[in-house]
Amino acid sequence: MSQTLRYINGDELADIMKSGKVPKDFVVVDVRDDDYVGGNIKGSMNYPSAEFLSNVDGLVKETKEVPFVIFHCALSQVRGPKAARIYSETRKNILSNDIPHEVAILRDGFSQFQVKYKDDAELVEKWDKNVWASEWS
Repeated sequence: MSQTLRYINGDELADIMKSGKVPKDFVVVDVRDDDYVGGNIKGSMNYPSAEFLSNVDGLVKETKEVPFVIFHCALSQVRGPKAARIYSETRKNILSNDIPHEVAILRDGFSQFQVKYKDDAELVEKWDKNVWASEWS
């Protein structure tokens, strides 16, 4: 039986990141590929979608103690949700006596997160205005 994955919005993620929770409480997994340049959510792990199937077992083992895993891509329409489903199924298959956890998808992905939070160093790092200016022109 497949679990239903929930979506969180950028404001919810910003609140989680600023709540004082430590990285063991949650992790953000960015599955963007070539479009990873130009900035990312601070502290996120980049697991490109093109290689995600090959690397998902390692990600499950690396995050097995993390109770909240949040996935996103640029828009969170295809790559992010697909990676979240693959991760969730793989985690169920690999880990016996799985500890309670939740998997979520960042609604509207990094594209919208960076629009609102690009100037907040607690939330976004390595942001490059030139990448985003050319992206939409």
